[in-house]
Amino acid sequence: MTLTYLPYNADEVASLRAGGADAYGNPAERAISSGVGTPCRNCLKNVPEGSEMLICAARPFPGLHPYAETGPVFFCADECTPHTGTDVPPILETSPDYLVKAYDRTDRIIYGTGQITPKAQVADYARQLFEQDTVAYVDVRSARNNCFLTRIVQTP
Repeated sequence: MTLTYLPYNADEVASLRAGGADAYGNPAERAISSGVGTPCRNCLKNVPEGSEMLICAARPFPGLHPYAETGPVFFCADECTPHTGTDVPPILETSPDYLVKAYDRTDRIIYGTGQITPKAQVADYARQLFEQDTVAYVDVRSARNNCFLTRIVQTP
């Protein structure tokens, strides 16, 4: 089984960079990155120190429902290359552990799957979750702040 780590929706990132509204209807705030703790959800790396970044409310789900969590995220303000492929992205190397949980095809959390997972075990736990037929994708979030980081899908 191959795991693919997805960046945030490209159309939404482009809209935010062009001044579009975030999940709460506000334009993204602009700030300068310290280079630490500022994971861009597009390139899946920290926004480089001294670079401008966007801070906004994000909801990585296709619609509104009780499980569609919204939280703060960062993006490089300037265009960056979206993460592609199966390599573990740099933003999953910056913390000792992460909150990992599975969702079904209706974008609902699959109860009992959420757990704080050591960084070295994130991929193994995701593979274990994908053994369940009901799992459509796995989200990885900050274990400290619950912020969305990336989505993992299973690819052939």
